Amino acid sequence: MQDRQNKGLPECDMVSHLKLIAVLANITNDILSGKLYLILDFLRGGDLFTRLSKEVMFTEEDVKFYLAELALALDHLHGLGIIYRDLKPENILLDEEGHIKITDFGLSKEAIDHDKRAYSFCGTIEYMAPEVVNRRGHTQSADWWSFGVLMFEMLTGSLPFQGKDRKETMRHPFFITIDWNKLYRKEIKPPFKPAVGRPEDTFHFDPEFTSRTPTDSPGVPPSANAHHLFRGFSFVASNLVQEPAQQDVHKITVHPIVQQLHGNNIHFTDGYEIKEDIGIGSYSVCKRCVHKATETEFAVKIIDKSKRDPSEEIEILLRYGQHPNIITLKDVYDDGKYVYLVMELMRGGELLDRILQQKCFSEREASAVLCTITRTVDYLHSQGVVHRDLKPSNILYMDESGNPDSIRICDFGFAKQLRAENGLLMTPCYTANFVAPEVLKRQGYDAACDIWSLGILLYTMLAGFTPFANGPDDTPEEILARIGSGKYALTGGNWDSVSDTAKDIVSKMLHVDPHQRLTAVQVLRHPWIVNREYLSQNQLSRQDVHLVKGAMAATYFALNRTPQAPRLEPVLSSNLAQRRGMKRLTSTRL
Repeated sequence: MQDRQNKGLPECDMVSHLKLIAVLANITNDILSGKLYLILDFLRGGDLFTRLSKEVMFTEEDVKFYLAELALALDHLHGLGIIYRDLKPENILLDEEGHIKITDFGLSKEAIDHDKRAYSFCGTIEYMAPEVVNRRGHTQSADWWSFGVLMFEMLTGSLPFQGKDRKETMRHPFFITIDWNKLYRKEIKPPFKPAVGRPEDTFHFDPEFTSRTPTDSPGVPPSANAHHLFRGFSFVASNLVQEPAQQDVHKITVHPIVQQLHGNNIHFTDGYEIKEDIGIGSYSVCKRCVHKATETEFAVKIIDKSKRDPSEEIEILLRYGQHPNIITLKDVYDDGKYVYLVMELMRGGELLDRILQQKCFSEREASAVLCTITRTVDYLHSQGVVHRDLKPSNILYMDESGNPDSIRICDFGFAKQLRAENGLLMTPCYTANFVAPEVLKRQGYDAACDIWSLGILLYTMLAGFTPFANGPDDTPEEILARIGSGKYALTGGNWDSVSDTAKDIVSKMLHVDPHQRLTAVQVLRHPWIVNREYLSQNQLSRQDVHLVKGAMAATYFALNRTPQAPRLEPVLSSNLAQRRGMKRLTSTRL
């Protein structure tokens, strides 16, 4: 670099030594005639500037996390004697987990005199420290000026002119809740996790850049003896030369997710062949499909865009579909009228089907099943997501093993993410000061509904029949009346052999008052879950599969149906009006 000379070499040398959590790592580089290519990690979460421009400003907790990780990065750079000199939101990237990494070391500098000063006039003017502007020499403290500017900008949405040095900044009361060692080890959860699904996703980057056609920028003509400098130099990362044959076909053959449903001229039927129906819902139909190139089977959920907006479901699946017990979204297509969500094919079928058809199903197995599902629900609730449709038909087995680990929660069509009044996503641990109480109350109510649905499932697994419906012919009014009363049988049949702790957890999960109902965390801590090894392994009896499924369907139909508007009659026909008329008539006679 040396103040605009030998531009590529110092940056290449710096990047090759930076392996800290918050510094973009160099994978490989290669030299072509007159040009130096740096191949870097591809971070799918986009840059901090794009997120800031969308949200205007961040919460204090968000800013605290980002600045704490950034302080670690600057501390590492300064420990190597490097001045970064171009700290700004555009140079801070987010990985798929939401952690930050800094990039673009084109203006970075190693101190060159005995005072560890550099003298170049460089950087972005809004973030440049005064000593950089006056050209009297600057040190690593210039980066902390930019750090302070960035903090002010993220908190207020505007630019300030103040800064702090490294140690004082890290000791500031603002960071009192940050454990720097845990932060270094990535043990602190980021405030925002980008909704990314595949390694090549780019929809978190500004379309201004991603829509451009990649071109090679012209290099500076090399000097006559430049070729001597890199004579014999060649390096390729070992992970780039591995045999491709062993890679997962899902990762290398399936079409990339259509970025933000922008309507690329790619049609679902170009890559997939549609087969028979798997399930039919109110706004969508699920079919089996086959990827033409690999003959791999998937399930595709076809959603009518005129009936509902699938963007929330897609975002939730992209953000949380990596959980082992949540169905994985493989592909998304949009033809203008329908949206196609390509997902794993659940070969094991519905949870309730498998349990009711299983020859031997015990109380201990029921505990294992509930534990797996509740752990997944607890994960969703901890992320501010409520499913709101946890009926048994939305809980399936990935394969035919019957192992609880193969359970997947599916169909997030009614799921919601916790949002502030301005529509921004909110992480639950950061919501107290930013979300209206009624929003938090609604979120708690929805979470309690998820637990109630799991209580229905648990009751059915243990009793062999549903708690509030006797069969498919029960009317919605009858079912809703039983649900409202909170009365159900815990005696007779299987209940005579089921443990008292099982009855206790069922009654607390089905409590009629949502405020007194167990939370997902409390369910996981209940003795019936914790002490599973002491539970009975005796076979539980059950009713006919079709009768139980019909009763379950009737229950959720009663809960989800839209109540009909009452038919209004003339006021004078009401009993109250007639009584008042009779009283008025009597008074007149007197």
